Amino acid sequence: MTVKHDKNLGTKQKALRINLDRRIYGSFAEIGAGQDTAANFFKAGGASGTIAKTMSAYDMKFSDEIYGPEPSGRYVVESRLLTMLQHEYDLVEQRLDEKRGADSLFFAFANTVVALNYQKTNEGHGWIGLRFQLAPRSAYNEVVIHVKMLDNDSILQQQALGVIGVNLMYGCFFYHQSPEILLLSLMDDLSTDRMQIDMVRFSGPDFKHVDNRLMSLYLVKHGFTEVAMFGPDGRALQPSEALYKKHILVLRGRLRPVTNVHIDMLRNGLKQFKAEDDVDENKVVLMSELTLQNLRDGQDINEKDFLDRVDILTSLGKTVMISNYQEYHRLVAFLSKSTRLKIGLVVGIPNLEYIFQEKYYQNLTGGILESFSTLFSRNVKLFIYPTFKDGKLIKCQDLELPTHLKPLFDYLTCNDKIEDIRDYYDVENLKISTDRVLEQIKRGELGWEQAVPESVVAMIKDKCLFGFPCVVFEPKQAAHIHQAVGNL
Repeated sequence: MTVKHDKNLGTKQKALRINLDRRIYGSFAEIGAGQDTAANFFKAGGASGTIAKTMSAYDMKFSDEIYGPEPSGRYVVESRLLTMLQHEYDLVEQRLDEKRGADSLFFAFANTVVALNYQKTNEGHGWIGLRFQLAPRSAYNEVVIHVKMLDNDSILQQQALGVIGVNLMYGCFFYHQSPEILLLSLMDDLSTDRMQIDMVRFSGPDFKHVDNRLMSLYLVKHGFTEVAMFGPDGRALQPSEALYKKHILVLRGRLRPVTNVHIDMLRNGLKQFKAEDDVDENKVVLMSELTLQNLRDGQDINEKDFLDRVDILTSLGKTVMISNYQEYHRLVAFLSKSTRLKIGLVVGIPNLEYIFQEKYYQNLTGGILESFSTLFSRNVKLFIYPTFKDGKLIKCQDLELPTHLKPLFDYLTCNDKIEDIRDYYDVENLKISTDRVLEQIKRGELGWEQAVPESVVAMIKDKCLFGFPCVVFEPKQAAHIHQAVGNL
């Protein structure tokens, strides 16, 4: 069945269609910015056919009595949302299953948010989720999102929350067969100037086929956010929460494929980063970053190629970030909002040369100085991995710069903002060309295996990644081949 995204449906029309579907029945629990999602269903008419209960527990004491104390002491967190969803959904089933369970699709909608305060000194954000059935008495599914509210008025933020809440409900019940359309529909009647979605996770029996890593990519691809993250287990992460009060070390690149030089950069960059006086090694998050630009194949994004890279990175235990930040200073600006602790970037000499090219900052009023004021702000440091160029080992001191930029470079090195990765790197790895390795893999040539970690070699060959020319035979055909080989 083909699912079509009806962009002409307004919020009231969506709420009314749900209200008129007598199977859909459940409860709403909204904390932090009014009850605008439930209000949309009341205003649409026929809400008694949908709403079993709606509530808000604003006082922390009341909230703790209902849902239990929050171990972190923070209430606008994913764990609180999941507790709310479980409690409310269990109540719906316990109290209503006997009466109407055979004919109903039960749901529990919840959000926990912090809207703009009276002084307008905070950033509005929140967690929104829906636990729901798609068949009577079936196992539940769940869709959870994290949003940033950008309106400069609390009333507008509440209104936007109500809209995205209705969109989530409608999408889950009417677009569930196409998760990408469901995702796109979340921003109906909204714009990214008002609302951003930086985390989404699908789970449940009806979403077994959904790859949440791909959903994270779609968030960035469709402009719903600039950054998305997931852990080594493929679980979607909310960036600000995952990086909260952490030291962050990032290696960015195409990573197509991961080679021994990338592993060496990460290993030695991490060793040097942890050795910094102001770094607590127990609070370090190590990330591999893929920029949207590096994922494009022409104008489009090659989703299989993206998943190939991610499969390898997560198999190596890496947390993966996808960003739409081609410029380094924009990446640092985002990271600096998430933590006040030290940030490190592991960078090769070619990337350091890129950073010092003024042509990339022509759109900034202050040019390269404006960029560097962000890139090298506060606790930010670049760890530079050497390279071979024209048969010569190139380190920081060998960097060729225009005369007028040398004092700027000297200032940054003297003030411990740029530092060479020291001589415990593997010199042999410096001779590896990732582009050449990729061409060898595509052609099935021998020799590339020496430039790639053993576990990555096995994955490339077993799963035919990056265009590796695997030959797959049908069972009968394979049997004939084995027989022919045996007769030789």
